[in-house]
Amino acid sequence: MAERVQLQTATLGGGCFWCIEAVYRRISGVQSAKSGYAGGTVPNPSYEAVCTGQTGHAEVVQVTFDPSEISYDSILEVFFQAHDPTTLNRQGADVGPQYRSVIFCHSDEQKRIAERTVMAVQEALGKPVVTKIEPETTFYPAEQYHDQYFDRNPSAGYCRVVIHPKLKKLGMI
Repeated sequence: MAERVQLQTATLGGGCFWCIEAVYRRISGVQSAKSGYAGGTVPNPSYEAVCTGQTGHAEVVQVTFDPSEISYDSILEVFFQAHDPTTLNRQGADVGPQYRSVIFCHSDEQKRIAERTVMAVQEALGKPVVTKIEPETTFYPAEQYHDQYFDRNPSAGYCRVVIHPKLKKLGMI
């Protein structure tokens, strides 16, 4: 009988969760990518509350992946290609602390890998990386209408103008 691989979780914030979710849904070895909120002080926040920037939450994607198919290093490599880690509390036109660049670590090993990766990205870019590395916190799934937003709404303005070009740049469409 084959040994069952233990799936792992990565929780990442890199701007609008619709963008990050759309990217990870196209990565081999990723079992699921779920939009949600993490890092705040208000239990069970709503999208409207998070959008005010007052709850402390970041829009994040919780990625469940098979480490026998894709490593955490590779998960982070995609993360840093999918957003600009040098802009504080903003990605493009999305501005506010809810759009911050953040990695919520689920283990000491993830923290070590994240720290090493941030240093390497900063060195490669030649400018400061503002991505915060924080311990895992409660993940609150986003409202159902956010699930697979790009895949369900490819002709919506934000999808056409922001997500589609990002996926194209990354060679995912």
